[in-house]
Formats: sequence, C-alpha cells, structure tokens
Amino acid sequence: MDIRALATEMDSIVAQGAIVEAVEKYFAENANTSDYNQVTTAGKAQMVEKMRGFADAIAKVNGIELHRTIVDGNVSASEFTFDFLMKDDSKVYWHEIIRRIWNDEGQVIHEEYFNA
Repeated sequence: MDIRALATEMDSIVAQGAIVEAVEKYFAENANTSDYNQVTTAGKAQMVEKMRGFADAIAKVNGIELHRTIVDGNVSASEFTFDFLMKDDSKVYWHEIIRRIWNDEGQVIHEEYFNA
C-alpha cells in the first residue's frame, strides 16, 4: 500500500473543502478520532455525521492551505491552515497537524488533531 500517495490524495480532497467526502472515501469503518479539545469519535459513521454538521455550519470558506505532508511507514502527518466564516458569524481559524494511522488496506484507522 502506498501510504504517501493515499495521504496526498486525501489531503488534496480536504484542501478543496470536501472534508466529508475525504472521510467517506478514506476512513475504515472502525476508525476513531481525537483532537486537542478531547473531542472523540468512534467509527466512520460518527465522524461523517460530525463533519457533515460542521460543513453545514460554514457560511464561507476563506481559505484552506495544505502546508506539507510527511509520511513514515503507515503514519502520515499533514499541516493545514483552515479559515472559515460560520453561519452564526463566528470565525474558525485553525492551524493544525492532522496525524493519521493507516491500515494495510489503505484506510485511516485513527486520526488525531494537534494545534500547531
């Protein structure tokens, strides 16, 4: 499995703003996530639901920038800056590292977010 190619493909989809689609395509059914605010998901379905809710709350994408992707074995780390205006007029500006662990079938089994 070429994790570098898969991580690059997934990051390209995310950078285009298609976050839900990236989760649907690359997450294993039993994948889990955690972030620096101690928010977790268990299973692909829960993550898709979370991302749909988030995407539906976005009024405007000011920018999504992929800075770099690093791969070591079955682990990838991608640095992104996300800049959104939300429908409630709040602003979301995240500079984060997304670490993913991939299984032998080329699916994400764990994704963790770190504040950069």
